[in-house]
Amino acid sequence: MTYFYQIYTKSQGDEVINEESKKIWEQKINKKNWRIVQLPNGYYQSEYLYDGRWIDVTRRSTIDACEKAINESIDYYKKKLEPAKLPIVVKTFE
Repeated sequence: MTYFYQIYTKSQGDEVINEESKKIWEQKINKKNWRIVQLPNGYYQSEYLYDGRWIDVTRRSTIDACEKAINESIDYYKKKLEPAKLPIVVKTFE
């Protein structure tokens, strides 16, 4: 007699991403939705555009450091969106 066992484990693909988070993250991965502004104290602030509003994210002392933070944020949110693309069909049968 053969027994079939199913093992349920939580993998990265099992994460449920709500639509609002997904929408925000998709906005954040497009660099055109970001900008850097100079503050009165001389620091620079990165902001992203969402629903017609600029949302401030981080403050840095130089423009280069601010742009680096933006690039790191983009990479971070791209990784956060990966589970939303799963599962990927790799083979089908007739």
